[in-house]
Amino acid sequence: MHNILFLPFLQIPSGHHHVADSIKNQLEQMADHFHCEKIDILSYGYGNIESLISSIYLQWIHKLPKVYSTIYRLAAVERPTLNKRFRMYEVLFIKVFRNLLQEKKPDLVVCTHALPSYMIARLKKLQLWTGIAINVYTDYFINNLWGIDEIDYHFVPSKKIKDQLVEQGVNEKRIFITGIPVHPIFSMENHMVKKERIFTALISGGNMGAGSIFQLLNRLKPGGQILYKVLCGKNDKLLQHIRSLNHPLIQPIPYISSKEKMNRLYDETDMIITKPGGVTISESLTKKLPIFVYDVLPGQEEQNLNFLQEKGLVHHLDKWTIQENIEEDILNVLHHKRQETINSIHQYLMEVELEDPVSFIIDTFGR
Repeated sequence: MHNILFLPFLQIPSGHHHVADSIKNQLEQMADHFHCEKIDILSYGYGNIESLISSIYLQWIHKLPKVYSTIYRLAAVERPTLNKRFRMYEVLFIKVFRNLLQEKKPDLVVCTHALPSYMIARLKKLQLWTGIAINVYTDYFINNLWGIDEIDYHFVPSKKIKDQLVEQGVNEKRIFITGIPVHPIFSMENHMVKKERIFTALISGGNMGAGSIFQLLNRLKPGGQILYKVLCGKNDKLLQHIRSLNHPLIQPIPYISSKEKMNRLYDETDMIITKPGGVTISESLTKKLPIFVYDVLPGQEEQNLNFLQEKGLVHHLDKWTIQENIEEDILNVLHHKRQETINSIHQYLMEVELEDPVSFIIDTFGR
């Protein structure tokens, strides 16, 4: 039996958790000789303080977005260094990580967040842990906090990131372009034939209540050419707000736990209107859907948007707050730029070298 430990960070339902859950669930279904466990190190080491820190983090993004954006850019994006040290994190977490590794005794650690990656790399450098570590990057850029040198394998979202790691001295044989991993069901070919004469748009990004989805919905003025379906997740306030609008072309979709149902919803959709979070974007790219970005949270999403625009993979609806009718912009793209967008998506997907990271883990570590 092989022990695999998945390490996201915080309990916020983010891409770090979605990717960890996807790989973990597939491993458990495909192989019976793996024992998989997912642990948030902050909750493990400091208990209830995690919920307080998560709340402060979300409030910071809401109340002081420009301050957060500036600090994030300076601390996590600019001036990367090879021999970086984040001593505050080491003081707070090195003992916690040692206790965790001694208790769980993992053969393999899969890091889907930069902080656990940094700490695991640090422990390996100090020869305090000798297992195998994989970084699974859940954004379209590399935060400076990620551990690099001591990590055994890197699952990266793009050739650009692979080239960046090679420049930093990582052996290219240990780097695999996987895209941001999504469940394989989203790769299934869509055989659905649409009967409706109008477009269907899937709106996401309101699950945590962070962002401007309420303002977007209040400014939507459906003209009859687009049906808007809104993913509400577990945000009951959003669900009730949409129901109160009582508009036949704006429909709320309650929380969906089934990957099969989510895939079917994608197959019924002509486009997605969302924020540039890594996993939602990756699923949409896999489904080859035109993507419209209506809101960008400071920090990671700003960096993601830069990459996605550079590659021509998304359309930024950056003027909807002052426009009378954003539907015209959306329809203009669908009628005149859709094929160009689909071509860009195909070109990006052709970069992927390892389409099935789960099978790689089974073949490499399951012997």
